[in-house]
Amino acid sequence: MTNGNNYYANGNEVQLFEQAYRQRLPVMLTGPTGCGKTRLVEHMGTLLGRPVVTISCHDDLTSSDLVGRFIVTGGDVTWTDGPLTRAVKAGAICYLDEVVEARHDSLAVLHSLTDHRRTLYLDRAGEVVHAPETFMLVASYNPAYRSSLKELKPSFRQRFVTLPMRYLPPEREAEVIVAEAGIGLPTARRLVRCATAIRTADEAFHFEPPSTRVLVTAALLVAAGASELEAAQACVLAPLSSDGAIAEGLREVAAASLADADNSNPHR
Repeated sequence: MTNGNNYYANGNEVQLFEQAYRQRLPVMLTGPTGCGKTRLVEHMGTLLGRPVVTISCHDDLTSSDLVGRFIVTGGDVTWTDGPLTRAVKAGAICYLDEVVEARHDSLAVLHSLTDHRRTLYLDRAGEVVHAPETFMLVASYNPAYRSSLKELKPSFRQRFVTLPMRYLPPEREAEVIVAEAGIGLPTARRLVRCATAIRTADEAFHFEPPSTRVLVTAALLVAAGASELEAAQACVLAPLSSDGAIAEGLREVAAASLADADNSNPHR
């Protein structure tokens, strides 16, 4: 996670990312939602002095969406580069967020960029783009919550240096919340304790665990005057499940985690 221009490392991911960049190797970031994958990429863009081009992957993403297409404008047919092509030409860091959501046939255009060729072939435009040394391809996904129908092929995963990421240790996570939301450390610790309990329960309920990002959002509500339980309900619990029984169970977990909160002084 980051606060301003600082990055709270959770291991050796910064060092390995930079080493992969120096060797012109693509990187795959894996880990739960909201553990800091996107913010690591942003931090590394700043650290390495490279722009970051982010592509949010989804079911309808086509290879043309990535590389570009011919467009008719004013009676003329012209080629327009897609974000991947623009990133390659600019020597940028191209970040494919949740790459597992993209169709396999769309990802095929990446193969020549992820091996020794480091080349993008624009077949329709009849152009071959050689990636400069500063170009880097980075992808991310959450392996624990991918659909059984959406799984990256092992042959694709093996093209990347994989950096597993996880949530910060509780005390470090609490420090991030204090820094970003301006609340007291005891409140931040209780919010983290609540999230940790839910993340553990997640193994039985199979929902996306609460991220550091939602804890910061909850903390901002507390800073504005909401009680810790109100903030946890609105920001942490409500988005997790619409199932009544599960929601009630989560409320009990949250109430127990926040039991020693002094809600008459929410900034504590």
